[in-house]
Amino acid sequence: MTTRELFARLIRCEAGGEGEAGMRAVATVVMNRARAPYGEYMRTGQGDPRRIIEQACQFACLKTVIGGEEHTQNVWVLTPEEIHLQIADWALGGGIHTGTGAQALWFMNPFSPQCPNFFPYNRTGYWFTRIHEHCFFNPTELYAET
Repeated sequence: MTTRELFARLIRCEAGGEGEAGMRAVATVVMNRARAPYGEYMRTGQGDPRRIIEQACQFACLKTVIGGEEHTQNVWVLTPEEIHLQIADWALGGGIHTGTGAQALWFMNPFSPQCPNFFPYNRTGYWFTRIHEHCFFNPTELYAET
């Protein structure tokens, strides 16, 4: 599977129900990680979007089992539609969702009307914006130490 197709599948899986703005925002996060000049994503991704997508424990959509249960909504079973391929091409070509910006490195669905102030796992990100059901986080100074 090409990087383009894998990226399009990830966009569909992670944000397919979030409209075009939500899908572009998620794609922007992936590319922001690929372009990160320091920290974990620079070391692990080394500028390669595919390495970012395939990095362990980053995207639920790459897992076939979550919490011991079969996870059927994953990149291996969802086929991208033309819109997902177009957004992958846009992001790979340098597109940045202006509402998310060039710094957002994480997103999550809190399944709540409120976004947490910090990225919930290690406080390396602070809440920046919400687009539909997803909260987006920019890096704090702690991220540089990752």
